[in-house]
Amino acid sequence: MKVLHIYPKSNDLIRQHVMLLAEGMQQSADILTADSGANIRQQIIENEPDILHCHGCWNQKMARATRTARHNGVRVVITPHGQLEPWIVSQKSVQDKVVNALLWQKDAIVNAYAIITLGKLERSNFQKLGWNQRVEEIHNAVTTNTITQESMCSETFSVYQKVMDSNTLEQLDDLSLKALTTIIKAGILGDRRWCQSLDSINYPKDIDWRRLLIYAEHENIRNYVDYGISVLGLPIPTIDTEKIVAYFPDNYTRPLPIKDIIGDYQGDETDYLLRMIRQINKQPLLLHLIEFTRELYRDTVNDDLLATALEEKNLTKYAESLMQVLQEQTQLDEGYMPLYPKDNRQTTNIRKQITNHLKI
Repeated sequence: MKVLHIYPKSNDLIRQHVMLLAEGMQQSADILTADSGANIRQQIIENEPDILHCHGCWNQKMARATRTARHNGVRVVITPHGQLEPWIVSQKSVQDKVVNALLWQKDAIVNAYAIITLGKLERSNFQKLGWNQRVEEIHNAVTTNTITQESMCSETFSVYQKVMDSNTLEQLDDLSLKALTTIIKAGILGDRRWCQSLDSINYPKDIDWRRLLIYAEHENIRNYVDYGISVLGLPIPTIDTEKIVAYFPDNYTRPLPIKDIIGDYQGDETDYLLRMIRQINKQPLLLHLIEFTRELYRDTVNDDLLATALEEKNLTKYAESLMQVLQEQTQLDEGYMPLYPKDNRQTTNIRKQITNHLKI
């Protein structure tokens, strides 16, 4: 893990805090530092850190650095160092800056993976702003003896690990993504003979299993993935993803099985598939795509009846786009599609909704 700390060189207390973190984490992470006068943007691009830890507020160069970091796929953590406390913001010297600075400062904080406050009061006051719900409290060993340098560094590193274990889909390489779709198909069908893309997982050691399994946990598809892995006979490390903590977007809820939302199957296959499509149209989730694919493989599906019903409900175009996404995400075979897949603007929108489900 590579972490770049940026801080205002004019603030000695913040500098001491950063130096303690840098010193205490030498063995657990690759730590880089830069003050606000350095070419921070260049450091982000050249050093490619995993995390940018921004210390302090109201510094425009650092706020710009957070935007550069996000643009380059670097995850942002912010420690305000008390600079968002109400008595600080109310000072005239700060008030003069607020009109111009509030928007970019708020943007940086809203989009940060985590905010670290240095005490209970600061945490309480920050939460009243309502800018970011992902708040941690870690005392500052520079200003208080209630925490040691070792504990401060350990707790801060735990935040970094939590950041890196969030939205792991974004970090999966192409080989791991390809393996995931094959594993999902095996988990749906329970038969490796149906899986054409075994070449993608001939070398299990090359797959990013930790991130893949964490993603499966957060999308509530771990049962399908575990079964698919078993069907394919893949040797993988044991990872208890239920115990791995992560950050989620504010509107995240753990996906429920689709039948818990639309009700159980009641004997009419076409009606049940229509209900599934309507729910997927409201919010496409990978779990529901898997459940829908599984349903399409049943012998009781009448493609002609389903195609007619889709036309009557004005769902044909959406269903065509959905078939394309199923082909990509679950490797649904065309012989089991009631309509031909189409790749269009609506298809792109479905892809984005699935990809962005865990995005901070």
